[in-house]
Amino acid sequence: MTDSWATFGTDLHLELAGTGLRSGLMESLREAVRSGRLAPGTRLPSSRALAADLGVARNTVADAYAELVAEGWLTARQGSGTRVAQRSAPRRADPVAAHARPARPRTGHSLKAGSPDVSSFPRTAWLRASRKALTAAPDEVFDYGDPRGRVELRTVLAEYLARSRGVYADPERIVICSGFVHGLMLTGTVLRGRRVRELAVESYGLDLHRDLITGTGLATPCLELDHLGSRTGELAALRGTGAVLLTPAHQFPTGIPLHPDRRAAAVDWARSSGGLILEDDYDGEFRYDRQPVGALQGLDPERVVYLGTASKSLAPALRLGWMVLPRGLVAEVVAAKGPSDRMSGTLDQLTLAEFIASGAYDRHVRSMRLRYRRRRDQLVTALAERAPGTEVSGIAAGLHAVLELPPGTERSVIQAAAFQGLRLEGLAAYRHPDAPVGRDALVIGYGSPSESGWAGALDALCRVLP
Repeated sequence: MTDSWATFGTDLHLELAGTGLRSGLMESLREAVRSGRLAPGTRLPSSRALAADLGVARNTVADAYAELVAEGWLTARQGSGTRVAQRSAPRRADPVAAHARPARPRTGHSLKAGSPDVSSFPRTAWLRASRKALTAAPDEVFDYGDPRGRVELRTVLAEYLARSRGVYADPERIVICSGFVHGLMLTGTVLRGRRVRELAVESYGLDLHRDLITGTGLATPCLELDHLGSRTGELAALRGTGAVLLTPAHQFPTGIPLHPDRRAAAVDWARSSGGLILEDDYDGEFRYDRQPVGALQGLDPERVVYLGTASKSLAPALRLGWMVLPRGLVAEVVAAKGPSDRMSGTLDQLTLAEFIASGAYDRHVRSMRLRYRRRRDQLVTALAERAPGTEVSGIAAGLHAVLELPPGTERSVIQAAAFQGLRLEGLAAYRHPDAPVGRDALVIGYGSPSESGWAGALDALCRVLP
């Protein structure tokens, strides 16, 4: 039976140098402190624990500690243990190194689109769900699991997505991934394996997504946009295209919902050509002045890959997303994950499953929907009062708005904002390289500022508008 004291020590890696055990131990400790590997204030293992780890007599360690205390390398106080002594920082040998430090970022506000208000993450409710999920978890949860994800999460997601987004979702069709980007990469890999050459994208979107797609070996021709959304009727003219990525509920970044006729046209193209539609439902839960727009996937679950994520509804740091797949695609996506990417974090999956099942997820989404709507209304009111010539669009849903600018002013407004410590992005930053040059506009993310920072960010925005 192991002595109980053996479990109380902290680990300390030492390579004994010198001829004697005590002198070797002392020199190893000096070098660890001198090099900075053991920082000032670091608590060392007890003499008994370190002696057991090193296989030496306890007196050897106790004597070494005592001598290093006398030399000033260590300190020893009753009740505080043995610690590395506080020492003056050595002067830098290379003065150039001081100038090599990255400059501290300038404080200010950010209205870049794409993030929620992370300061509003429901910490208490999440902790409660985590405790309940962890307490009830069977031992096998802590082993390697199903690459599709925990069945508890897939089951509650199937019910939630069917109820809230009109998705035809069976747990056997769902694969858990580490966010939308991960799901997109997996799908691109599968399409390339099927010898698809092109995955069409909308003429405005994130360059990150286009880069990831091309990284899987696929070309990214673009579909033009107008006031009805992407021109999906033009898919038939793209002969080499085997799939298309759409944001039908709330086009990113223009905010236009895809017209019902164009939704139908996209599904008709997929059926007639054997193609796939990748539906990015990135913020479908946040709508304000319109009826909910259901997921495109509900029109044909065998031709649409539905991709959702907790990044906007909860926080990007969770790295949890989900793919609702055509039945014939599940095995290929699981195989694409491979042994090096077998599964997402199981404990977070169980916590999210409990969070949804308990109703906490619905309550949080509804609460944030009210908060974001209030911010949207404050944005519209402030613009009407302080920049009455600015037209706002894309505000019926989501976490961002598009502000029209006079022709030729987009870059100068962004530069003026940066000078005041306000980070903005223009519509041009999202344009596909093959798309024609469009209008000047700002894409304003009103979701990301904290509650305390929102008023200041809004004031700064109004000051820089022409």
